[in-house]
Amino acid sequence: MTTTPENAVAWWREAVIYQVYIRSFADADGDGIGDIAGIREKLPYLADLGVDALWINPWYASPQADAGYDVADYRTIEPAYGTVSDAEKLIVDAHEHGLRLIPDIVPNHTSDRHAWFVAALADEPGARDRYVFRPGRGPDGALPPTNWRSHFGGPAWTRVEDGPGEEAQWYLHLFDPGQPDLNWANPEVAAEFEAVLRFWFDRGVDGFRIDVAHGLVKDPALPDLADDRDLIGRTYAPGTHPFVDRDGVLEIYEAWRRVADQYPGDRMFVAEAWTPAPERLARYVSAGRLHTAFNFDYLVAPWDPAALRETIDVTSGLLRAAGAPATWVLSNHDVVRHPSRYGRPVREREEVPTSAVPASSDAAPDLALGTRRARAALLLEAALPGGMYVYQGEELGLPEVEDIPEDALQDPTWERSGHTVRGRDGCRVPLPWSATEGASTGFSPEGADAPWLPQPSWWASYAADRQQGDPDAVLELYRSVLHRRRAHPALGDGEMTWVSAPGDTLLHLRREPGFACLVNLGAEPVELPPHDEVLQTSVPLEDGRLGSDAAVWLAVS
Repeated sequence: MTTTPENAVAWWREAVIYQVYIRSFADADGDGIGDIAGIREKLPYLADLGVDALWINPWYASPQADAGYDVADYRTIEPAYGTVSDAEKLIVDAHEHGLRLIPDIVPNHTSDRHAWFVAALADEPGARDRYVFRPGRGPDGALPPTNWRSHFGGPAWTRVEDGPGEEAQWYLHLFDPGQPDLNWANPEVAAEFEAVLRFWFDRGVDGFRIDVAHGLVKDPALPDLADDRDLIGRTYAPGTHPFVDRDGVLEIYEAWRRVADQYPGDRMFVAEAWTPAPERLARYVSAGRLHTAFNFDYLVAPWDPAALRETIDVTSGLLRAAGAPATWVLSNHDVVRHPSRYGRPVREREEVPTSAVPASSDAAPDLALGTRRARAALLLEAALPGGMYVYQGEELGLPEVEDIPEDALQDPTWERSGHTVRGRDGCRVPLPWSATEGASTGFSPEGADAPWLPQPSWWASYAADRQQGDPDAVLELYRSVLHRRRAHPALGDGEMTWVSAPGDTLLHLRREPGFACLVNLGAEPVELPPHDEVLQTSVPLEDGRLGSDAAVWLAVS
């Protein structure tokens, strides 16, 4: 990989990055769990799809309390996925296919099986200071140090059994008890993660996606939350929440940027940063910090023209002022797949739509409507300035699997919520590659173990081989859109201009004159604006007009 030529746009400013949820992508060895060898087999498919890079969810050694986000060793690959040698081969193969590779990095917490935490439990000198240990409150320290709640439900503290007569100690875990939070005030922690970055940069990775990028720094006073349900800081003044989006995280990323800048090839970072306001997100990507950050305000915006336009304007404007591109995303491994979200009645902005199906489920989504809207949303997203992410299976039109048997659910949210929130398993079901190839629809080889999450009986209808070559299939729409996006000089990084349009429509121009995108979010068909050529539609036009919940790309002059 070489550096970007002078005056060329850095690749990450306009890339289409495909998210590989490794456990559910492709299983080559037949154990029912996706692996690195499976990714290598599918590289031609990904290159043909028209993406530029792969983001891979954590592949490190882990007891899998939270699907790999509980890391036991950052320099070792989870044995179910392969080895470090396999990872190195994948990096080389991806580059040969013209694809960059971005693994996850998990700096907020480790696994409770990590050597550091094992030493902390043994109370070795200085080991507990790498984590957040505190004495309990109340008689005999029997109560947690604060009222903080875990993102997965229940208290964010677990008591450590110390010897008789010793003061009771509790450790912080903002997620599962198997994920103890690190103490970033300890310089050993910062030094270790910079060394981990170098370990993987030396092996050729092109960047990192940073998990819980907003959460590393905690208020050392550890105050109670005024509202113990506010886990993303919306009721606090900016920067004052005890563990969300505190200013100290920016110093960490300034140091990380200095590490990345020492390597050739435009290495990059993308932050998973849930911030209480978009102007706070822009701080993560200002000069000398991270390159990009996920645009979650766009992800959670309802299917409504005013809400979408406001989100696009506010977030892209603030990021542009910071010198960074926007990154658009519709689905990922933590949220309900958007065909299912769009198939339900339009709601106000959701905080974090991690489960559309609580135990008391509302009506099933209208998947025909949701899929139609998802097709239109693709054209809108791909026409916006900046980069975009595609979550695996999104290109197949996969909906959320909302009827996974309760005894098969594995997300820790299910247990931690007392079986009231089903969690994120519904968007993580292993992919259907072949309608006819075995019981796992081609996810695993014939005769393999059952997939780690059960696939529904109707999964084969979405299989990639069934959609191959079908001009009406979602897969072929994605291929067409992504290749057109790459080829059209107006698309990718840059700016856009809104144009007045009637009714519930959105119309914008790119590098005027040249390209226009019209989205009809209303109930009635609308006339197309003056144009030279129809370049792409999400669904066929209706007597030359754009139907409801549809989008079109136009060449204009």
